[in-house]
Amino acid sequence: MTRLSTATRNKLKTVSTATVATALFKRGLRVQCIQNVHPLNPDAPTMVGEAFTLRYIPAREDLNTIEVFRDRGHPQRKAVEECPPGAVLVMDSRKDARAASAGAILVSRLQQRGVAGVVTDGGFRDSAEIARLGISAFHQRPSAPTNLTLHHAIEINGPIACGDAPVFPGDV
Repeated sequence: MTRLSTATRNKLKTVSTATVATALFKRGLRVQCIQNVHPLNPDAPTMVGEAFTLRYIPAREDLNTIEVFRDRGHPQRKAVEECPPGAVLVMDSRKDARAASAGAILVSRLQQRGVAGVVTDGGFRDSAEIARLGISAFHQRPSAPTNLTLHHAIEINGPIACGDAPVFPGDV
């Protein structure tokens, strides 16, 4: 993954999303903004970082039981542990906020590991608690607190579609 220089990261933190979108549009990139995601805490720091991705598919109840979350090799757990400091965990949740993309425990772990932020086109459980953490976090809307197994985490750090935007690992 290409690392942003500190100077570039700091400069991008001063530029509005609209300005970035216009600059991309002028270069022929028209579908580069994730749609229908909202900050949990509008006062959280501006988020800039390289994308580290996680993709969910609809869950099969016989394969996505509660026991799979105990496995340290589970893609969601691996993504949380492998997302580099300064990166942004971006999750393709198929624009479905019914199931939790993550909760406060996983987002707290990302924050502790120095991740710049987290984005899902689905929902977070514990959204009020995540908002109080101070990490930049964006989602569609809160998910039901008990819906853990509607999504099946399938792949980390591959190309995804999040909020109708293509996101490749390392994208800023």
